[in-house]
Amino acid sequence: MQTTFLSRTRPLVLAALTVAIAGALIAPQAANASAFQLKENSAKALGRAFAGSTTAGDDASTIVNNPAGMTLLKGNVFQADVTGVNFSTKFTGTGHDAQGRPISGGNGGDAGTTIPVPAMYFATQFADKWHVGVGFTAPFGFKTEYDSNWVGRYNGIKSDFKSLDATLSVSYDVSDTFAVGVSGIAQKTSAELTSAINFNTVGLGLIQQAAASGKLPPANAAALARTWATVVPPGSDGTARIKGDDWAYGWQVGGLWKLTPNDRLSLNYRSKISHTLEGTANYTVPANVSAVLSNPAVGALLGSGQPPFTHTTGTAGFTTPAIASASFWHQDEKFGLGMDLSWTKWDSFKELRVNYGNPSQPASVENYAWRNSWFASVGGEYYVNDKLTLRAGVAIDSTPTYDDTRSPRVPDSTRQWISFGVGYKATEHFELNAGFAHIFVNSAHIAGAKSATNDILTGENDDKGNLLSVSAKYAF
Repeated sequence: MQTTFLSRTRPLVLAALTVAIAGALIAPQAANASAFQLKENSAKALGRAFAGSTTAGDDASTIVNNPAGMTLLKGNVFQADVTGVNFSTKFTGTGHDAQGRPISGGNGGDAGTTIPVPAMYFATQFADKWHVGVGFTAPFGFKTEYDSNWVGRYNGIKSDFKSLDATLSVSYDVSDTFAVGVSGIAQKTSAELTSAINFNTVGLGLIQQAAASGKLPPANAAALARTWATVVPPGSDGTARIKGDDWAYGWQVGGLWKLTPNDRLSLNYRSKISHTLEGTANYTVPANVSAVLSNPAVGALLGSGQPPFTHTTGTAGFTTPAIASASFWHQDEKFGLGMDLSWTKWDSFKELRVNYGNPSQPASVENYAWRNSWFASVGGEYYVNDKLTLRAGVAIDSTPTYDDTRSPRVPDSTRQWISFGVGYKATEHFELNAGFAHIFVNSAHIAGAKSATNDILTGENDDKGNLLSVSAKYAF
């Protein structure tokens, strides 16, 4: 009798489960790429921890950091930089599913990576007071990748996010002591995110919800749960892979004041850039789950002819944040000293809403509450002679994430920088620069990160980073 009841009711209940699963799992933590701002666009500035980034002068990266700073460039300047970003993150902790059962798997290994961040600039001066420059940079980007069977696989496995900018800047010298500049920015943002799908957990959880709401007779819920656990036992994992990209446009405006013959101050504001990422979602589904989703009775109840967890298109809104910055530089005969302060408006990112082309997959919404962040640095340089310059600096960089919302995709925490650099002027026209920074990162505590299937990850990530940058500049 029990077998007959289950065979008759299972298609209906599994149909309801598939609808709920689609809404719950279709976008596995796709927005948790938080503190991924990249400042690494100048080897010279890196050596000072970016102190005096737009006021120290003679650095073409000002084209993208504050266009008014081009007033300090003379003639024509071509500059190319590349920074190697080495980032390490290792998780320690535990996980459990929605039923409180421990999740198997290791700690994921070292999810960090080493990636190059390129930058290229050209600036020219004409009619004495005007400057024009173009720059190609990567202002946002991050990548982590854990072992595919790690304990937090339902929260995320691979996260790869990047924004590439093409910037056109113009500046005008209003007077001998004041210049203004504006920029137009074309930005391409792309993302790839993967995670595991816990089909066992979501099925059992939805059976319990159906019983609690009265949609499933309580007397039958336990029997159906046993059947589900048999058909879809623990370890019946699938994977989801989401890719998308978009072009969007923004602007910035800046000013630079020569306060005295030896002191300069600049202010800059960069707009947010709003994207609508368009792409695809692809899945691997275990045979037992695939059989349920392809059941004709389930398909008829879904009404779309296309079951969930099949290839589909999708769109999601995402915004790279606005940034306000200030830079100061004091120039002396044998040394220069600078400070930088910047504010990033991360609180504009409140939620991720993903809409799908497959009507069986309702829109999913991930809610967030990021905080605005600050970066402050002090640094300087010493001129050994006309050819050799030594640099050093320190910085503190706060994070928009915090314990209750932090994700293993970007396990960021507040960072402290110490940096060193060297510059060598080989000829009157040709200059080489190198910079190195080590980044100390506070423990990134994860206070119960919840996956889309209500799997809980608790623990902390230990992070550290190193930056090595080199550049070549030719002025003529």
